[in-house]
Amino acid sequence: MDQLECVVIGAGVVGLAVARALALSGREVMVLEAAPAIGTGISSRNSEVIHAGIYYAPGSLKARLCVQGRGLLYDYCAARGIGFARCGKLLVATHESQLPQLQGILAQAARNGVDDLVLLTAQQALAMEPHLNCLAAIHSPSTGIVDSHGLMLALQGDIENAGGMVVLNSALQGAVCSGAGIDLLAADGTELRARCVVNAAGLQAPALARCFAGLDARHVPNAYFAKGNYFTLAGRAPFEHLIYPVPQAAGLGVHLTLDLGGQAKFGPDVQWVDSADDLTVDARRGDAFYAEVRKYWPGLTDGALVPGYAGIRPKIHAPDQPACDFLIHGPREHGVPGLVNLFGIESPGLTSSLAIAEHVLRMFS
Repeated sequence: MDQLECVVIGAGVVGLAVARALALSGREVMVLEAAPAIGTGISSRNSEVIHAGIYYAPGSLKARLCVQGRGLLYDYCAARGIGFARCGKLLVATHESQLPQLQGILAQAARNGVDDLVLLTAQQALAMEPHLNCLAAIHSPSTGIVDSHGLMLALQGDIENAGGMVVLNSALQGAVCSGAGIDLLAADGTELRARCVVNAAGLQAPALARCFAGLDARHVPNAYFAKGNYFTLAGRAPFEHLIYPVPQAAGLGVHLTLDLGGQAKFGPDVQWVDSADDLTVDARRGDAFYAEVRKYWPGLTDGALVPGYAGIRPKIHAPDQPACDFLIHGPREHGVPGLVNLFGIESPGLTSSLAIAEHVLRMFS
């Protein structure tokens, strides 16, 4: 049986960031990815937004790692020539009942260490975006967008330059945790023994953790899947900033984001589904998109929205339950030496990826 120091399961942006941190610390690292390419799951089906850290509960991992990760990510992208834009966003209130929410968001952001938000009157917001409809808005100048695939390629390059490996088409079938290490069995029959294993399998992380003999099932949350549909704008949007409505219960509302080429997309909505493979965008959902978008952009014309793509959020709470924090469990929580499980790493996981990596690295120090 081959022996390795560290194995990271999952080559999405978080798994690659964790593997990079381990490799740069001098550890022997292998990344196992079930798919034939890196970043084909959650990491390729999101808004590619660099979040400021506004919405999350003060003191939570999401709040702390988002704020820390945002700075690390901007610096990393600038140093490595990865495409990004600090374009900023406007968080808009379109109804009087939403105005108190803006004040609450400002207060919560301040507690999270986000100190650059500016409350705008409708006139000030319209001066920035003349096609916008709102009663007031919050300007977040540190929100941005990033080329997520370019980011993942850079992370993979760092891993390999530090002597690590990324192995594709390597689905994991099971594992046995013992005092001698963690024995991993790949679907093709390959057996590995690792001193430390990081489960960064995204949507499949809970199911994978249940395959670890020796890990008490009480420490594995149930998986729930919240599908987010995106619609693309036919033509060019008249906006330079990202536009967000006030947050909703299970997501951040149908917002307008831009890619680095200026193409606009709207979404995601929230559609609870039974399967992580349910990625078809139903064109009929566009009716609801028009209604939501026209609250802040009345000029959206009929027929301008085209079904784009869908992503799945890896929820670890049921639809009728409050949103959960990131769940990062190591030996202190579950008692298995050398094992770290990453559960519920949804938004702001992309923004937080480098900070999550540092957090996991400290767990092995």
